[in-house]
Amino acid sequence: MKVVQVASEFYPYAKTGGLADAVGALARSLAAAGHRTDVFLPGYRCVLEHPDFAKARETLLIQVELGAEAVRGRIHTLELTPNLTLHVVRRDEYFDRGHLYGLGAHDYDDNDRRFIFFCKAVIEYLRVTDLKADIFHAHDWQAGLAPLFLRFEESRTGQSLALKTVFTIHNLAFQGIFSGVSFGLTNLPAEFMRIAGLEYHGQMSMMKGGIVFSDHLTTVSPTYAKEILTPYFGCGLDGVIRTRERDFTGLLNGVDTEVWNPENDPHLPKCYSYGDLTGKAACRKALLKEFGLDPASGSPVYGMVCRLTAQKGLDLLLAQSDFFRQGDRRLVILGRGEEKYERALERLARHHPGKIGLRLALDERIGHLIEAGSDFFLMPSIFEPCGLNQMYSQIYGTPPLASRVGGLVDTIIDLTENPDEGTGFLFEPEPKAFLAALEASAKLFADDDSMTAVRKCAMRRDFSWKQAAKAYEALFHDLV
Repeated sequence: MKVVQVASEFYPYAKTGGLADAVGALARSLAAAGHRTDVFLPGYRCVLEHPDFAKARETLLIQVELGAEAVRGRIHTLELTPNLTLHVVRRDEYFDRGHLYGLGAHDYDDNDRRFIFFCKAVIEYLRVTDLKADIFHAHDWQAGLAPLFLRFEESRTGQSLALKTVFTIHNLAFQGIFSGVSFGLTNLPAEFMRIAGLEYHGQMSMMKGGIVFSDHLTTVSPTYAKEILTPYFGCGLDGVIRTRERDFTGLLNGVDTEVWNPENDPHLPKCYSYGDLTGKAACRKALLKEFGLDPASGSPVYGMVCRLTAQKGLDLLLAQSDFFRQGDRRLVILGRGEEKYERALERLARHHPGKIGLRLALDERIGHLIEAGSDFFLMPSIFEPCGLNQMYSQIYGTPPLASRVGGLVDTIIDLTENPDEGTGFLFEPEPKAFLAALEASAKLFADDDSMTAVRKCAMRRDFSWKQAAKAYEALFHDLV
């Protein structure tokens, strides 16, 4: 098949979270399986500064309408593997910035303009070249209008650009909602700004565009697919999604085992495997030293890597800070996010320098070190579409403690319910249940044999994209 992927993140070129990992791994897996795969990505500064970009060639100068303006951009093309090509949509005024979407908790004011341009540029490239897709696959709100623009362009010109369009919801909480005035930038007829189209409480929702106008919808885990059909998890769009329920599939993400593998991870001071766990102790020592904690500590180490937002359960974590402050335990946290959580965690780390380590950053090396060097990994999420860190943790022999929501349910075998085959602890996302899981983990850590058995149960599991990509392949074949 010929598969075109359109996304605002793609590992290793642009990443703020799991979207980049998922898109990157899926594209590489499809290409390895023999499908021609083309990925379109905005030309952010981090992309332009990546060493690979020096090998890219400019293939097209494009011009699209944004309201009354004619806006130009360039497409640069980079052959990554025989079946995988990256197309970088470049307009430096929009994308050559220090961050992908905004500064801290504040989005860029022109994100509507930036990503409408991105979507239109992709369709223009398909229109004027011979790149035609069997599957046109758009990801999250930043690419939400691309399937609509594609079908509108086909109706306008009589061309066929793609057989089927697919839209994947990675996180419904981020919907690309803008003022109704922004609709003028689309140059679409007014009929598309009605309730059956992009209109959302008088505003325009780019996420809704992907949901309404794609041929098929997917999301990133079976449990999350069920959850977002309900008002509690549906973020105001559950009713819209229910109208597409017959064309909606929950497909679990996988892990890129070429990037996440403790046997050959270049970020680790010493690698290790299912058959030889000795290197994990060296990673633990290096992790504690990295965060200024006692590297000889024999107490359990809990790790957390995430965006510092309410979704990730930061309020639950802060409510149980006594577990770390008063007991003989260590906590290390890596991430950036909302200022109130950054400040709260800074105060906690400052007041307890021997027990709590904090790094306010996005750092791939330290993220790998936390997965390998921690004894337990924390994911007290309020909701979690799929989650990847709980899978990384199990691959690295680090049992996760995670809320009983979304993809966490689909990927963790609860030790409380299945002591013989369990790989972590699942709990309801509320303080008492989280504390009970923390206390159970401390008890497990005190039993060396049981702890080793759980590590090995976790490391035996197969979360590779080799498995996950088969589900996408099957869906794509069915659609075409």
